[in-house]
Amino acid sequence: MMSVKGLAPLYRNSQDLPWIPFTPYSATVKLKLLKIEPVTGQVIALLQVPGGEGLGVHNHHGTVIVYTVQGAWRYLEHEWTAKAGDFVYETAGSQHTLLAEPGEDLVAFIVIEGALEFLDPQGHSMGLENWKTFLDRYYRFCD
Repeated sequence: MMSVKGLAPLYRNSQDLPWIPFTPYSATVKLKLLKIEPVTGQVIALLQVPGGEGLGVHNHHGTVIVYTVQGAWRYLEHEWTAKAGDFVYETAGSQHTLLAEPGEDLVAFIVIEGALEFLDPQGHSMGLENWKTFLDRYYRFCD
């Protein structure tokens, strides 16, 4: 059977990729970028949050898929806690405040469609994150 080189799967050894601080939103929350797709605006990454720490309020301009690999987390606005093996689908237009449960660090596989807008405690926009800002952060980190 003939294979078409252009249709080969994308392979990433995640051990070779750096954990990048998610500044200015947090110096301790880190991202490991697995794939960035400029055409669709999709970002696929691993998210690492130390146990007991969080990530501020953010709005979803598109959908987000989260698969919890390690640890546990919740949103302050909801009653459930996601544990290792749990799946969460977040709709566009939703707003949340992420908190990793105390103890083990959270590691989550995330697929972001569109932008995330981070808000300060007064509800004012602190910044808009999309595929371009994630890529720029990666390049700055590597420099």
